[in-house]
Amino acid sequence: MGKIADRALEIAEEKFIASSGPGGQNVNKVATSVQLRVDVFQIGMPPDAFERLKDITGSKLTKGGEIVLTANEYRTQEQNREAARDRLVALLNEALTPPKKRKKSRVNRVGKVKRLKAKKARAEVKAKRGPVKL
Repeated sequence: MGKIADRALEIAEEKFIASSGPGGQNVNKVATSVQLRVDVFQIGMPPDAFERLKDITGSKLTKGGEIVLTANEYRTQEQNREAARDRLVALLNEALTPPKKRKKSRVNRVGKVKRLKAKKARAEVKAKRGPVKL
């Protein structure tokens, strides 16, 4: 993990809440679902990574700048805690990875000729579709 992910895990607040789903009567007795909250501004992310993080997280990011992740896939607190932490690290790593720049594709002369020939043939097919002239 990177420095930013480690910092985020340090300042993350975990709250255990009642979970829905599998678990039988245990669900009613034990709060196994984990809600992880992290203040993005305390992490210290670069501005470009922060912008990518806003796009990635969507509704998980509050107006106050907190990422809220809820994990309730598992029946135990520990597994849900680990799942929420893994998701947070994955989000941060994705935001910190800059997108690859797109390289312009270049078509050779033969490719251009083939494309124009296909375009011409398609135009002829469409031209013949009009109303029948008597």
